[in-house]
Amino acid sequence: MRKIAFAPASLGVAVLALGLSLAGCSSTPGGASPSSDTMSTSSSAPSSSPMPSMDAMHKTGTFMGLNGKNVQGSVTLSGSELMLSGFSSDEGPDLHVYLTNGTDEAAVSAGMQIDAVAFDKASQTFMLSGVDLSKYTDVVIHCDKAKAVFGAASLS
Repeated sequence: MRKIAFAPASLGVAVLALGLSLAGCSSTPGGASPSSDTMSTSSSAPSSSPMPSMDAMHKTGTFMGLNGKNVQGSVTLSGSELMLSGFSSDEGPDLHVYLTNGTDEAAVSAGMQIDAVAFDKASQTFMLSGVDLSKYTDVVIHCDKAKAVFGAASLS
């Protein structure tokens, strides 16, 4: 019978690596969070196809946490604004809000990044310029640093 022994040094390295990977999107003491007055303007190239009137577009959704993370609140897309209300999220060092068609990493990669989002500010408004809201079905809160979806709201 063969005994397998773990050297204390290699075990320590494994524990350190695991801790660092899990800490990628968790609370960071003294870490910077996005500014409390986050506002952005996003734009995309004009399309040659007819676009529905931005003023006529109105979509809403309610956030739910994904992947063991807590995200709460609601989102409203109206005209050229994306508004978060009653919003809160687990803390992450690099949280952003995206317009997507789905809630997985592939959907985030194919979606449109709007701006950094403050995890602890209940009301936030982001300006959208030239965005065809009819092309998106979800709003996703994503930690770009760890490539992790924290939560999403399905739009209706």
